Amino acid sequence: MRVLVTGGAGYIGSHTVKELLSRNYEVVVFDNFSSGREELLCGGEVVRGDLRSREDIKQVLKKYQPEAVLHFASLIQVAESYADPAKYYYHNLLTTLNLLDSMLEQKIKVLIFSSSAAVYGLPSQTPIPEDHPLNPINPYGVTKFMTERILQDYDRAYGLNYISLRYFNAAGADPAGQLGEWHQPETHLIPSLLFYFLGKKEDFLIYGQDFPTPDGTAIRDYIHVTDLASAHVLALEKLLATNCSQVLNLGSSRGYSVLEVVKEAGQLTGQARPVKFGPRREGDVPVLLASTEKAEKYLGWNRKYSDLRTIIKTAWDWHRAHGPAQGRPGQG
Repeated sequence: MRVLVTGGAGYIGSHTVKELLSRNYEVVVFDNFSSGREELLCGGEVVRGDLRSREDIKQVLKKYQPEAVLHFASLIQVAESYADPAKYYYHNLLTTLNLLDSMLEQKIKVLIFSSSAAVYGLPSQTPIPEDHPLNPINPYGVTKFMTERILQDYDRAYGLNYISLRYFNAAGADPAGQLGEWHQPETHLIPSLLFYFLGKKEDFLIYGQDFPTPDGTAIRDYIHVTDLASAHVLALEKLLATNCSQVLNLGSSRGYSVLEVVKEAGQLTGQARPVKFGPRREGDVPVLLASTEKAEKYLGWNRKYSDLRTIIKTAWDWHRAHGPAQGRPGQG
C-alpha cells in the first residue's frame, strides 16, 4: 500500500521511511526541507512542498492517493517556542489543519500523528500513563496538545481515525549507519555532548544541578529512534486493521540523569572532558519517564535498541562517520 510521510526527511521521519520501505510500503515523502535533509532519505518518491500551502498538499494527495498519512512535520524547539510562540502556533497548527482538511477532501481517513510527552507538563506521577492530566507548560507542548484535541473532534465528526504517539526523548542513530540525527542548530543532549567530545564545541553546559533527583540533574527517558520507527509502522498496521483511534506513549520506561548520560558517553567514547553547569531552563521538569505498557500490549511493540549504551554507540558511530570532513554543514 502507499503512504504519505510529511516531514519524512527529518530525524524520526527518515528512520520511519526506512522502516516502511523495509516492509514493502510504497512511500511518498512530502517535505519543504527547511530542517529535513534529502541526504537522509534512503528511497521512496520525494515531493518538495509546504504544508502552509493548501494547494501543495492537495496536489500531492490527489496525485498519489495514499491510503494513510504519517505526520511528522512540525517545529520542535521548546526554547524557540517560548521566544516566538506565534511561529509555533502558525506552523504546527495551521499546517495540520491544512493536512486534515485536504485528507478529508480526498477521502483519506487514516493518520499516525507525531506527538510529544510535552503535552503532560509537570507530571504528578511517574512513570506517566496516557490518562495523566494534560497541562503543557510551553508553546511547543501546547501545539501538540491542541492538535490532539483537533484530532479527537475530527474523529468524532468526520471519521478520521488516528493514533497519536507521544514521544519521550528520541535518541541514537540507525544501527546500520545509514541515517542519524542532523539538526541545525543541535539542541538535544546526546548529539550535543558527542559534538563536544569530537572537539566541535568549546564546552558542554548542563542546565541545572539542583533538581530533586539523586545527582541533582534532570532525569529523562531515552528511546532509540529505530524503535520509534518500528512503533510507527506497528501503529499504522493496527489502525488499518481496527479503525480505532488511540493515544500511546513511546519511551523506554527507564530514566537516566544528565550526569549518567555524560558518564556513559565518556566511558564508551574514551573521552574525559570537563562539563559546566548553568541555571535551569524555563519549563524544565525534574523527571520525565514514560509508562509504555499500553503501547507494548496494544501494538505488540518490543524495543531492541533502547538501552543507553546502544543509543550512545549508534549516535557516536554516526557522528564520527558523518562529520564536517564528509560534507555535513554547520559542525565545523
